[in-house]
Amino acid sequence: MDSTPPPPPRLRLRLMTYNIRHCRGLDGVVSPARIAEVIAACEPDVVALQEVDVGRARTGGLDQAEEIARLLDMRHHFHPALQILEERYGDAILTTRPARLIRADALPGLDRRPGLEPRGALWVEVALGGGRLQILNTHLGLSGRERVAQVEALLGPGWLGSAQARAPFVLVGDLNATPLSRAYRRLAARLVDARRAAGAAGRGATFPSRCPVLRLDHVFVSAGVAVERVGVVRGPLPRLASDHLPLLAELCLEPAPVRAEAGLRAIAPA
Repeated sequence: MDSTPPPPPRLRLRLMTYNIRHCRGLDGVVSPARIAEVIAACEPDVVALQEVDVGRARTGGLDQAEEIARLLDMRHHFHPALQILEERYGDAILTTRPARLIRADALPGLDRRPGLEPRGALWVEVALGGGRLQILNTHLGLSGRERVAQVEALLGPGWLGSAQARAPFVLVGDLNATPLSRAYRRLAARLVDARRAAGAAGRGATFPSRCPVLRLDHVFVSAGVAVERVGVVRGPLPRLASDHLPLLAELCLEPAPVRAEAGLRAIAPA
């Protein structure tokens, strides 16, 4: 009689990345409730948000990260890439699971172009039953050279190349980069594009929401993460709520624990 214990159950996760344009829809209405409704319909475990306003006059001084998390009954972390006095603007991660912050910090710009919008990244570790998943959320710049510098930083010793980086992990966000861009190719050389893993590489434009033609929002995964399904969230409400459509990925963590290798040594090649 075989006494080998059965393998532990696979840990599944629904993850969304969504540029919410400070909750300002295409009709000009600022509505965190509408953004929360789009998210709630997909029932994600983790949501990575970009372009989140906190305490800004243009959106009524509301803490949008806190409000959306409250409406969804989620925990949240927020990092301001931009801060002017009490007004902040940046990225957030919302989750139904316990999560701890690993790092929240600025990304490099270009020395010769000091007027570029500041960019940052937010990195947390989410507990999933008997496992855990590290999630890095970012919103890269509009300049090609700027994006490459930011990707190099994210892959370097301060971020995913550090001893704190442990597979399995994912990198998500609005990268402002199509699959033909240098920044995308640099990431794809070290991580796996979830849409390629799911056989959906040629589909899924997310911008602009009304008539999407560009694939700017991405999910990249490390070793130890299987991609079961990836798709753009469509419909009348997502088309109206922001100028980006959300991207939803269904992921599965491998049942066997991933060896504790540091940083990029634990990343599977694309």
